Amino acid sequence: MGRIVQFFREVKLELGKVVWPSRREAFKMTGIVALFCAIVAVFLGLIDFGLAKLIGFLVNR
Repeated sequence: MGRIVQFFREVKLELGKVVWPSRREAFKMTGIVALFCAIVAVFLGLIDFGLAKLIGFLVNR
């Protein structure tokens, strides 16, 4: 039981050392990640669409 308590004390101590981003920085980084995810989603969607058309063309020849 003592080891668990010690673990959580150390966790609390380490969390106190963390430099947390400001609200503005957090929103900015979240926006960047969301934009990147959208770009990757569009890219993968286009690849999927293109490959589906290619396979459909090859199968129906």
